Amino acid sequence: MTCARIVTLLLSVLLGCAPVPASANCVPPERPFLPQSQNDMRTYAELIRADFESYIADVQHYFRCVDEERARAFVEAREVSEDYGRFLNAVE
Repeated sequence: MTCARIVTLLLSVLLGCAPVPASANCVPPERPFLPQSQNDMRTYAELIRADFESYIADVQHYFRCVDEERARAFVEAREVSEDYGRFLNAVE
């Protein structure tokens, strides 16, 4: 079995047992409904406006969550890369 195959299997096992990443908590907001009829838009204007304002606030929260997860993943990737470098140096 090649070294690359062993590393792939090891990562598969480790990732299967890894904690759920923070990105799993980054749930995109549901797009607000906009009626086709202008009459319906006027009738439900306050409700529609509130839905859009909620969406805008929620999507900003979602973007922050995704940005935080991205930053965490970069740190983790750097650490894993360093670990892999130490591994390669140890086995050579």
